[in-house]
Amino acid sequence: MLIVLTTTPNVEEAESLAQKIVEAKLAACVQVLPRMKSFYFWENAVHADSEHLLLIKTLSEKYNELEKFIKKNHSYDVPEIVALAAEKVSESYLSWMNESLKS
Repeated sequence: MLIVLTTTPNVEEAESLAQKIVEAKLAACVQVLPRMKSFYFWENAVHADSEHLLLIKTLSEKYNELEKFIKKNHSYDVPEIVALAAEKVSESYLSWMNESLKS
């Protein structure tokens, strides 16, 4: 199991992207976290912007397709796409994920 992180500039894009990802069966669950402040380096300057973080729960075999999907459907030129491997996952949750992501 992977937890993939991405950010969006507003809640509308976050919710739309989350819905599309789940509908495409690229993740079993996507959580949209409340607005936060991100500080980052872009085009030779430090920026500070409000963003929403998405926690995307998926399986390793879905990652490549999910990455392409995010790039295609995201408003940023270079969206954050970071995958973290889940060290431990309950058997019942993993079973639910596998069932949810069957094509």
